[in-house]
Amino acid sequence: MQFLTTINTMLTDTFGDFGPMIAVGALGLMLVLLVIPLMINQRQDPLEKLKKSNAAGATQDLGKASLRAGAKNKKLDKYAGFLEPQDAKQLSAMRLTLMQAGYRHSDAVRYFHFVQLTLALGLLVLGLIYFLVFVSGDDTGPKEMVLYVLGPGGVGYMLPKYWVTKRQQQRQEEIQDGFPDSLDMMLVCIEAGQSLDQAIIRVSKEIQASYPALAEEYEIVALQIKAGRDKASVLNEMGERCGVQDISSFVTVLIQSQTFGTSIGEALRVYAAEMRDKRVMRAEEKANKLPTKMTLATMMLTVPPLLIILVGPSALGIMELFAMAER
Repeated sequence: MQFLTTINTMLTDTFGDFGPMIAVGALGLMLVLLVIPLMINQRQDPLEKLKKSNAAGATQDLGKASLRAGAKNKKLDKYAGFLEPQDAKQLSAMRLTLMQAGYRHSDAVRYFHFVQLTLALGLLVLGLIYFLVFVSGDDTGPKEMVLYVLGPGGVGYMLPKYWVTKRQQQRQEEIQDGFPDSLDMMLVCIEAGQSLDQAIIRVSKEIQASYPALAEEYEIVALQIKAGRDKASVLNEMGERCGVQDISSFVTVLIQSQTFGTSIGEALRVYAAEMRDKRVMRAEEKANKLPTKMTLATMMLTVPPLLIILVGPSALGIMELFAMAER
């Protein structure tokens, strides 16, 4: 007990009243940094070794598969337990979100969680250093410590999520804005005698400069169809990758047209007209919302100066009358 009292007194004299709390937090952080590598460097399962030895004989086939799908980063395999959700549903949802944001790499989920963990720990340490060097003193309280130390860590943890969400929204808006124009181009190509596959390739080249995200999706569809995949499954995957309701409806129209043998050109003509009407309706909706959004800004910038001009002289006159009455 005397030893603990001596350490407590020494920490209090060195770092102030929060010396013991800072020491406990530093020890906890050091334990976390030491335990994580020990848990990561676990012994490899013999079944995994057997699978790797069996896979070594098929190097050529694996090389071709990696060229098609993109090889995984083997350095991140041993960190998969920390950099991937263990629940298959959460992993699938996270992978779909990153894919809709434009990140299609096979290790996109691992990179996302690695950046999230790195930013959280890095900003947490920077916040602790800033608090110890510039802020800590006799007047600081627990609230200030939590704000300066845990605040940056929380920001670092949420920043990758915010970035991916904003990128996903921007990409979906770009696809939604360029989709009616692409349908018109596709209708022209089909009516000129081209097949649907040729029309998709031509449209992807034409809209590359204006709508690169949509052009990339069309190019992926064209390459998958050219590789021999089923057209219905390819189009369904396109609808999932985009995450836009108009694309999903378009995929349904094409699949039904192909299933029942109806004219693709006629279906595209009707659907393209509907998409143009929806784009006009979205523009009108934004225009109708604008006066409501401008009302708050107008009140904040107009009402205070108006009150100063109208009420100011009267307030000054009343203050002068009270001053004269006191005299």
